[in-house]
Amino acid sequence: MASISHDKKTGRRTIQFVGKDGRRRSVRLGKVGQKQAESAKRFIEDLVACKVTGTAPKNATAEWLAGLPAMIRRRIERAGLVEPEENADCPTLKGWLTRYVESRTDVKVSTRIAWGQTQRFLLGFFGPGKRLDEITPGDADEWRLHLKKQGLADNTIRRRSGVAKQFFNAAKRKRLIDHNPFEDLKSCVMANTARYYFVTREEAKKVLDACPDAQWRLVFALCRFGGLRCPSEIVRLTWSHIDWDNGRMTVPSPKTEHHPGGESRQIPLFPELVPHLQEVFEQAEPGMEFVITRYRCSNQNLGTQLRRIIGRAGLKPWPKLFQNLRSTRETELAEQFPMHVVCTWIGNSQPIAAKHYLQVTAEHFQKAVQNPVQQVAALHRGSAQAPRDVQADGASRTGNDAERGDASLGTHEDISMVGATGLEPVTSWV
Repeated sequence: MASISHDKKTGRRTIQFVGKDGRRRSVRLGKVGQKQAESAKRFIEDLVACKVTGTAPKNATAEWLAGLPAMIRRRIERAGLVEPEENADCPTLKGWLTRYVESRTDVKVSTRIAWGQTQRFLLGFFGPGKRLDEITPGDADEWRLHLKKQGLADNTIRRRSGVAKQFFNAAKRKRLIDHNPFEDLKSCVMANTARYYFVTREEAKKVLDACPDAQWRLVFALCRFGGLRCPSEIVRLTWSHIDWDNGRMTVPSPKTEHHPGGESRQIPLFPELVPHLQEVFEQAEPGMEFVITRYRCSNQNLGTQLRRIIGRAGLKPWPKLFQNLRSTRETELAEQFPMHVVCTWIGNSQPIAAKHYLQVTAEHFQKAVQNPVQQVAALHRGSAQAPRDVQADGASRTGNDAERGDASLGTHEDISMVGATGLEPVTSWV
């Protein structure tokens, strides 16, 4: 006889039975109702009996087997109840990943590089010959724990999980698998305020002074005071994008070009940018198209050189070097301009800005302490002490007010003339 176990926490049900060899085995059904589990239990009991007696299963059992999802069928096969059924349509993990990535000719090289990192983790953990329909949600959970043991940050694990989910969603849409084993993994990247850093103008000046040449000064200024993405937007900037007469600059944006109207944006020629742009322009050779003539390859790592420059400036490199420069600039601009204007200039949305860019700085706390409302409240608290002073020394008022006979308050003599009934006439109750 078989039995049904139910995990109340996850809602998953499992059928347990004793096989022909006397060993206890199980078939996981997943999240199914009790009636479905009872029905599957009867069919599995029939399969167990057929294994013991060497007979064929009933027609109803055979029909049930034929209509099972591939995942459940494979579990029954592994339990030794039926012979493996070849499924030529289900590829191996390596075969599917290669096929999917090669078919996505619409994505950029940088996207393929990011996908390749997840591919290596998947193949390294499961092996290239693992069939897609053999990977279970439990296997996906173990894969995530494996990434954590490798020392990856939580947001990195979430990104890898999101890419893995994308790979298997595509296989599911191709009807190669019945469900996505990675669908329950968390893949939403969370804001990590511990890695925020506000690069002050004093620090920015020290870094600019430590830059080796005009081009590096302009690269840093474009990030810190223009909010450009580095290197993708900086290396695509041409002199034709600079509108000196109208004080504007067109920024080509490969990251958002797949959105309608997102191929570029316009930003002001901020005063902090102009001297660095002019310096590089004066040094440019005639006919030079691009503003930044070095580091033209988008996959070059400028972070290593920037860390050296920051070190020469006597500062400690901050986390997320270039993103915190953009974050700092957006936080600054948000203090002066409406948020929809700031997001248009920086090239992100208001939800993304609020979640990943806008910072709370020390100046915000200083301004809060200097709040005029608090100052008025403090003055009121100070004036409230005057009556106690009057009662203490028996005088009507203190200081120069009594000497002036201030008309707004009245003199002691004026106050003493007020009767017990006050200024209003007595009301007759007759």
